[in-house]
Amino acid sequence: MINHDKAPDQAEPIDLDERSLYLRRLVIRGLEGGGRGHIGSSLSPIEILRVLYDDILRYRVDEPAWLPRDRLILSKGHGCLAQYALLADKGFFPLATLDSFCQQHSILGGHPEAGQIPGIEVSTGALGHGLPVAVGMALAARIDKRDNKVWVVMGDGETNEGSVWEAALCAGKHRLSRLVAIVDYNKLQSYGPTAEVQDMEPFADKWRAFNFAVTEVDGHDVAALRRLFAAVPLDPGKPTAIICHTVKGKGIPFAEGKAEWHHKAKLPPADIDALYACLGGR
Repeated sequence: MINHDKAPDQAEPIDLDERSLYLRRLVIRGLEGGGRGHIGSSLSPIEILRVLYDDILRYRVDEPAWLPRDRLILSKGHGCLAQYALLADKGFFPLATLDSFCQQHSILGGHPEAGQIPGIEVSTGALGHGLPVAVGMALAARIDKRDNKVWVVMGDGETNEGSVWEAALCAGKHRLSRLVAIVDYNKLQSYGPTAEVQDMEPFADKWRAFNFAVTEVDGHDVAALRRLFAAVPLDPGKPTAIICHTVKGKGIPFAEGKAEWHHKAKLPPADIDALYACLGGR
């Protein structure tokens, strides 16, 4: 059970607008429907995905396979509740589908599945696969003379995987300027701080060494994300890497920055109510 008495003192004050709170409520709706989910991992990238779907990506809800669309890969597939919230909000499937999350009959599994969920480009969950697939997509777009961008959202713990850096080498070599690697840098992975499990610092310098144009941003600052994403590519001759500094569990004071909130299962109704209460109610 959550220790609600200590919750307010365990995090910075919430500074989220109503849209960000609403999208988080959709995440909790999925968590409640499925009885489990990667809650902390789904709350940290909400603003990243919100800005992409609201302001940046080129797509058609009624034609998910529209060829000129931009591609978005959520490589940290365990954070899928965040993407499901945006896809439902945009109308790729009904909001009520969130209530069936992780149930046997549902299209919404614990990791995103391409070909089953409208708007999902790649089945992800095995970490380190998103950037390699994105490199292939960006190369294919160049060969076919298409101008779409390819965006891939990774977790910071995921960048422990060697396949990420093999793909980065390839992207840098081919100067894939329409490829954008976004890292949800919440400083925690499944069993502890990223700095202790496998320290990736100096993180920005690593991406620069692989011939990426690199910048860093507050991953919860919607206005800053809009300005930055709209400016991509940062260098017309290089792929872009954007390091988004985020808070795991953002929006839930008693979960923020807590590795134990990476995944939760069988939360009692009182805890679900507490999650909603932090977000302005159901």
